[in-house]
Amino acid sequence: MTDKVPAPGPKSRPASSLGRRLFQAAALVVLVSAALAWVGYHRYVDPGPLTQDRVVVVSSRGGLQAMGQTLAEAGVVRGDIDFVAAVRVSSVLGVGSQVLKPGEYAFPAHVSLKDTVALLRSGKTVVHRLTIPEGLTSAQIVALIEAEPALSGTVTEKPAEGSLLPETYFFGLNYGRAQMVERMQAAMRKAVDEIWTGRAAGVALKSPEEMVTMASLVEKETGVPAERPHIAAVFYNRLRLGMRLQSDPTVIYILTNGAGPLGRTLTHADLAVASPYNTYAVTGLPPGPIANPGREALRAVANPMTSDDLYFVANGSGGHAFAASLAEHNRNVDKWRDLREKAQR
Repeated sequence: MTDKVPAPGPKSRPASSLGRRLFQAAALVVLVSAALAWVGYHRYVDPGPLTQDRVVVVSSRGGLQAMGQTLAEAGVVRGDIDFVAAVRVSSVLGVGSQVLKPGEYAFPAHVSLKDTVALLRSGKTVVHRLTIPEGLTSAQIVALIEAEPALSGTVTEKPAEGSLLPETYFFGLNYGRAQMVERMQAAMRKAVDEIWTGRAAGVALKSPEEMVTMASLVEKETGVPAERPHIAAVFYNRLRLGMRLQSDPTVIYILTNGAGPLGRTLTHADLAVASPYNTYAVTGLPPGPIANPGREALRAVANPMTSDDLYFVANGSGGHAFAASLAEHNRNVDKWRDLREKAQR
């Protein structure tokens, strides 16, 4: 009898073949992951789609996705998904926080996704500036504040004359107008305190308030910075001798109620207007400032030039001719009139 040979069963795959296939699959996964990482990295660091510099207001409402949509619509990033992924992945890798700061940002052309996220993390928003020229009245300054579109809110009450410091102020979008007024007032208080403390010995002023009033007259009398200490000296000399200051800007302030330039030449009738501010009719300083003087006008009043001059008149070249006597002053006036007549021909 012949021995039976068992029928062959299904062939089993060698262990080496299965391991090789698993290795190949794992390698493929690694390669795909590496490729995706490579692509993602370059989308993160390569130049972005923005074709030119652009300012964008980014809100915190709606979270990261809403921020991404805003940036995508503005052309800063390719899409909100890229943006959200960049924020979250970089946060996990310890590059920065997921907390982004809303505000108005200036994005340069072709800014990368990496730099876009870094800028939003930094909070370095667009800085606006508001420059207030010296010698404006409070009404004029409020008008400039109200006209600045980057500010928000309203100024409900006109600040006291002479209480605002003319300077350049920097601020972010939607900074409050009332808050801006408060900053200007605080800056003026600080400047007045410092300059009053450093005033020259013997300056004939009773208070910091008088210094601001005198400085407002000096500020309105000349646009030549170097003349301010000289004009201050003239006013002090006239006060010392009991002479009226006879400052045209005080009369203009009365006639316009501080709203702005008069727009015409003063008349003899104007010089007789009844008001404590009329330095042609009243001896001494007016009861308060007629404008908001700058730091240099305040310093000129606190440290005036040493001079015997009692008069000044326009010299036709933007400055003034000074005189210690009335006779000399009248000659200067005649010269000014001749120049004005020639200019009008």
